[in-house]
Amino acid sequence: MLSKEDLLVDDFLMERNGLLEMYYAPHNEYINPSAKVVIIGLTPGWRQMRIAIQEAKAGLEKGLSDEEVCRKAKEAAGFAGTTRIHLIDMLNALDLHRQLNISSCGELFQQHRGLLHTTSLLRFPVFVAKKNYNGTHPNLISNPFLKKAALLSVHEELRIVNQALIIPLGKMVERVLHLLVREGKLDAEQ
Repeated sequence: MLSKEDLLVDDFLMERNGLLEMYYAPHNEYINPSAKVVIIGLTPGWRQMRIAIQEAKAGLEKGLSDEEVCRKAKEAAGFAGTTRIHLIDMLNALDLHRQLNISSCGELFQQHRGLLHTTSLLRFPVFVAKKNYNGTHPNLISNPFLKKAALLSVHEELRIVNQALIIPLGKMVERVLHLLVREGKLDAEQ
């Protein structure tokens, strides 16, 4: 199993801005254009990065196409672990599964994966002093590097899945989406 020391290396480093570092992970390279639901988190953490890279490595070893490698990495890493379990419980409590005509929102991560697109404001993992970035230190909206990265990547993705219901996870995600609405780059009805 890959460790932080294996992952947080210059080969994966995309950009550094002070104590902030953005690293590559393949899972948010895949965008599901037919999604009916888009769940947006803040940024992948190192655990999601590890899962995505392990899954991508396995896919490349099997000779899968780049798109298939990224899709499989997304399916494995997107809100993996207990986060996914809690997210499914929350979505079921909101009766989203009934609106989608499925028996449980857990199916969004299994046989009905085609209905779901998962992503992050910051498409690639961001760390502060090698720790998962939490959105507040530094504040995403106040930091030009983070704000630009967030606005560009999420706007690009949401243009592709422009008819989907958007579910923001967290206040910072919600704030950035409201900013896109005010700028006329996102439909408030989504």
